[in-house]
Amino acid sequence: CMDCHKDVGADVRGKAGFHGRLEQPVVCKTCHTDHKGRDLRTTDLDKKKFEHNSKTDYTLKGRHEKVACEKCHVAGKKYREAAQDCNSCHKKDDKHKGQLGAKCADCHSESDWKEAKFDHETTKFPLTGKHSDVKCTDCHKDNVYKDTPKNCYACHRKTDEQKGHKGLYGEKCDSCHTTKAWKPSTFNHDTDTKYLLRGKHSSTACKDCHTGNLYQVKPKQECYACHKKDDKHKESLGTNCAACHIEKSWKEGGKFDHEKTRFPLLGKHAKVECKECHKSPMFKEAPKDCVGCHLKDDKHKTNLGTACADCHNEQDWKATQGRFDHDKTKFLLRNAHAAPAVKCTACHKDLASFRNTALLCISCHKKDDKHETQLGEKCDSCHNDKAWKGTTFNHGKARFALTGKHLITTCSKCHTTFRYKDAARDCYSCHKNEDKHKQVFGMRCESCHNTRAWTTWSFDHDSRTKYRLEGSHSKLACDACHKQAAPIGRDSAPLGTACVACHRAADVHNGGFGPRCEQCHQVEGWKKVKSRVGQGPDK
Repeated sequence: CMDCHKDVGADVRGKAGFHGRLEQPVVCKTCHTDHKGRDLRTTDLDKKKFEHNSKTDYTLKGRHEKVACEKCHVAGKKYREAAQDCNSCHKKDDKHKGQLGAKCADCHSESDWKEAKFDHETTKFPLTGKHSDVKCTDCHKDNVYKDTPKNCYACHRKTDEQKGHKGLYGEKCDSCHTTKAWKPSTFNHDTDTKYLLRGKHSSTACKDCHTGNLYQVKPKQECYACHKKDDKHKESLGTNCAACHIEKSWKEGGKFDHEKTRFPLLGKHAKVECKECHKSPMFKEAPKDCVGCHLKDDKHKTNLGTACADCHNEQDWKATQGRFDHDKTKFLLRNAHAAPAVKCTACHKDLASFRNTALLCISCHKKDDKHETQLGEKCDSCHNDKAWKGTTFNHGKARFALTGKHLITTCSKCHTTFRYKDAARDCYSCHKNEDKHKQVFGMRCESCHNTRAWTTWSFDHDSRTKYRLEGSHSKLACDACHKQAAPIGRDSAPLGTACVACHRAADVHNGGFGPRCEQCHQVEGWKKVKSRVGQGPDK
């Protein structure tokens, strides 16, 4: 068979096409029988079951899968003679009229004929910026793709003539504009011209400076050429505006150096608007002395002269500290009196006249005198200017020197009122509640007690009385013997020194041996007796 059917033989040998894909060598007559008449169709296929993708060299994908067989395999031709190139079937669909060749698959796919995958980057005109969003037909009119102009002006001529430069800058739009956005342009005024745009100049519209026949006539670079109408000085300061004004703001004189004038701006003057001092645009007429501007602020009614700077400074009109030297007056300001602790108005009620202010403490502190003038008017003899409540009073100069624990006792413990001279000086007045003796030993507490500690008493019975305490007597509490209250003016009530004065109730002899108990009994113990055998009682 292959001798006549050479094309089939080539497929079998090359394992291509339908016959070349058969799993094993098949004898032709297995499918193509003979002697069955001339009307027998030996090449009929079951179109519904035929596997086109596995048994042919042409895979059906996308919309080709649903195309009827006879659309490609036309009558009168063998199945194998069907063309495999796109253009054979789609020539009538070619909107490009053959301009782009017959390789439709370079752009189109089987999924959708109208959905092209053409890579414009492979052309001489890559699509960048907003060009990538433009429809093909916006540039390729009437599906003409070849010989499409590549210069900007071909598409953007209308924009230039109606809203742009009207052809004055030629057709090389990309010298200033980019595909990212038509506006703004990339024209760099700083590098492309001799005039750098700074501050508000950078946001000024081109036409504001370039008037007339657009851009052809270069404007002058001097400020005055544009800002003559803004000159409030009427040329009195010349036409070199840049000496004072800056591009950031015409009204903001950021470059003028006031330090070069006869009036340097210091402190708050530096933040004052020019017009506050320069009432007219003729700047040279402004006053240079303080009173020229601050006469209305002078609370002294010129009583202290017009040299405001002697006391006031530019930092703060109301703050005079550091300028006026109060030490040059008769009243030196120290500690709490010094500013800012005390304002001038606290002492100087009348700002018009400072000279008549009283110098005595009581003049200002009369309302603070808790002593009701009992201690006189020399407040500074006790108080100081560090703190009114912190006194420097020396109690040693009073009639009651402070010793021991009295030194750490608060004043109010003894001085219950601020009339200090009314305070009592005897111990009993303050320590009455602490008198455990109930006045048995009188009111002269200092006879026994001292200021070191109330509980540590220093009465020496042996040296200060006629009765020495010995033996068990030395351990007795005072009130064991001293039971009666002391008369006024005495330390204790009279008490006999004889034993019987205390031990009469304990005398089991009922006076049979006389009142001199010590002849038998001892102070170490009442029950310890001396032997007196053969001796009678003392009479």
